[in-house]
Amino acid sequence: MSDSLARRRLLTAGAVLGGTALLSSLSTQAARADAPADGGRWPTRFPLPDGFQPEGIAIGDRPFAYFGSLADGTVHRVSLATGRGTTVVRGLGGSTVGLKTDRADRLFLAGGQSRQIRVADPRTGRHLAVYDLPGAVMVNDVVLRPGAAWFTDSYRPVLYAVPLGRHGRLPGSASELVELPLTGDWAQGSDFTANGIERTPDGRALIVANVFAGGGSLMRVDPRTGVARRIDVGPARFPNADGLLLCGRLLYVVQQVQNAIDVVRLNDSGTHGTAVARITDPRFRIPTTAASWRDRLYLPNARFDVEPTPTTTYDAVAVAQYRPAR
Repeated sequence: MSDSLARRRLLTAGAVLGGTALLSSLSTQAARADAPADGGRWPTRFPLPDGFQPEGIAIGDRPFAYFGSLADGTVHRVSLATGRGTTVVRGLGGSTVGLKTDRADRLFLAGGQSRQIRVADPRTGRHLAVYDLPGAVMVNDVVLRPGAAWFTDSYRPVLYAVPLGRHGRLPGSASELVELPLTGDWAQGSDFTANGIERTPDGRALIVANVFAGGGSLMRVDPRTGVARRIDVGPARFPNADGLLLCGRLLYVVQQVQNAIDVVRLNDSGTHGTAVARITDPRFRIPTTAASWRDRLYLPNARFDVEPTPTTTYDAVAVAQYRPAR
């Protein structure tokens, strides 16, 4: 485990009790995940390689999940239909934290403390681009918008943008990447601050999890200016917010060490929201991020509560997406 991840554990462990009590009291519907509806044929739990240390997950337009390794940056692909997996991209020695896949089946990888952003082709296993960011500290998570891939840095109040040219052309060098300072309501803690990143429902802005500001907040960021405004979700707090996943107007906030997913219904512009439910499951072992396929959410269990070894076991689980009671 890196120094950065050790500090992350301490940060999240110290905040868990307050966040649990507050959000539980606000949820309008305490939601347990029902069995996902696909006839029960596809597995709802499957193993990942021993010692893998998963953190991020991505699912594209086919039923395969990609998982990134904190241990060495390897990317592992699993068939959602069978639960069987294989290594598709070998790591370069650093971590892979967050990851996303685009329509061309390219993987955009956040390189953590390696201070890298990488793009890989899972069909060939080849890295298409590696961008070194000397000023970065920990490149954590990524979201794709038309024209750019956006990355968070957990220790700096900035976002990094990888501009995408015609037909998704990648920049030729790191000098073409954009560093966007975060201003407005953004408050940077002395330690780990920014985590997951998503788009607003209308696609015009970004949503970034800030685990420091106001006891844990969701920030709406204008990608043109970097001005951040705290999303009004009433008294709800997200001190352990990790991965963010938007499905329609429902934002799933993975509160990792709380072993829970909090569900927030947003307005179209992402300026206001209401915490409507909490998903829990006894199989959660500190899930960090989520991706969706049909009516399911898939999450890797990062197991940050144990010291990782080459034989530590890891897995991923599936739960049903939230459906409001009728």
